[in-house]
Amino acid sequence: MRKSTYLSTSVQKGILFLLFLIVGYPSLLAKEYTIQEIPMVHLQDRTRYVCNPDGILSESAVVTMDSILYALEEKTGIQTLVVAVTGIAGGDCFDFAHQLGEQKGVGEKERDNGLVILLSTDERCIQFATGYGLEGVLPDAICKRIQNRYMVKYLGKDDWDTGMLEGIRAINGYLDGSMENISEEEDNTPLFIFLGVIFGSIILIIVIVSLYANQCPKCKKRHALQRISSHVVSRKYGVITSEATYICKYCGHQVTKKEQSGDPNYRGPRGGSTIFMGGGGFGRGGGGFSGGSFGGGSFGGGGAGSRF
Repeated sequence: MRKSTYLSTSVQKGILFLLFLIVGYPSLLAKEYTIQEIPMVHLQDRTRYVCNPDGILSESAVVTMDSILYALEEKTGIQTLVVAVTGIAGGDCFDFAHQLGEQKGVGEKERDNGLVILLSTDERCIQFATGYGLEGVLPDAICKRIQNRYMVKYLGKDDWDTGMLEGIRAINGYLDGSMENISEEEDNTPLFIFLGVIFGSIILIIVIVSLYANQCPKCKKRHALQRISSHVVSRKYGVITSEATYICKYCGHQVTKKEQSGDPNYRGPRGGSTIFMGGGGFGRGGGGFSGGSFGGGSFGGGGAGSRF
C-alpha cells in the first residue's frame, strides 16, 4: 500500500515537472540580445528595415513595413531601424534603443535624422528613439501619442503584427505629412483652461514690463530712453547678444543694456532639424537590392516609450 502511494506521488511530481517544462520551456529559450547581436538586415538588402530574428512578426507584416519605410526614406531622407526581439540584455528599453541607434549610426551624419523603433516582448515595451536632428520633427509627445493611440492596445493583446503595422503607418503619415490630425490633442478642457491662464499671465507680464522698459532710472520718467548706439557682442546657438546705449530725453542720463535676439542665419546644430527632401538615406547607390549602409547619425534622449 505504501509502495502504491509512493508511485502515485512520483507520477504526480513527474506530471508537474512536465507541465513546468511545457509552460516554461519557451521562456527559458528566449534570447536576450546585446546590441552587437542585433542583425542589421539593411546591410545585406537596402530595402529592408525590420530586424525580426525571433520571428515575432509575420513575414507579410515585415514586408509591408519594409515597403512603407523604404518609401518614407525615399521621400524624406529619414532612416529607420525597426527591431522586434524576445528580450534585450539589461532590460532597459530606453537605453538599449538609443545605444542601438548611436552605435549603428542610424541617420545621416550631417542631419542626425535616424529613428529606432524597438519592440521587446519579454520587457513588454515599445520604445522610439530619435536622432538629434529628428527630435524637433518627431517630438516626444507625438511619439507617445502614436504609441497610445495606435500600438499599445494591440501589443497588450500580443497582436504584434497589428500593433507594429499601425504604429509604422502612423509614423509614416505624420512624417510625410499625409496624416495631419495626429498632432491634434484629444479633448482636454482643463488643459485649455490652464494654458489660457498661463497665456493671460504672460500677456500681463509683457504689458507691465513694457510700461517700465524705457523708464529712466534717474528721473523715473517713463518712455524716456532713446537708443543712440548698438553693437553685437556675440553670436551663439542662434542667439545674437548686443550691447545698446540709451539716453534719457528728459535728463540726459545714459544707460547701457545687453539685449538678445534670434539669429535668422542660424541653421541649428549639424544643420538643425530640417528634413532633407530627396537624396538617398543609408548611403544608397545605384539600382538593384544590394546592401545599404548607415550614415553615422547621432542620438540624444529624444523619443518615448510605453509598457503594455
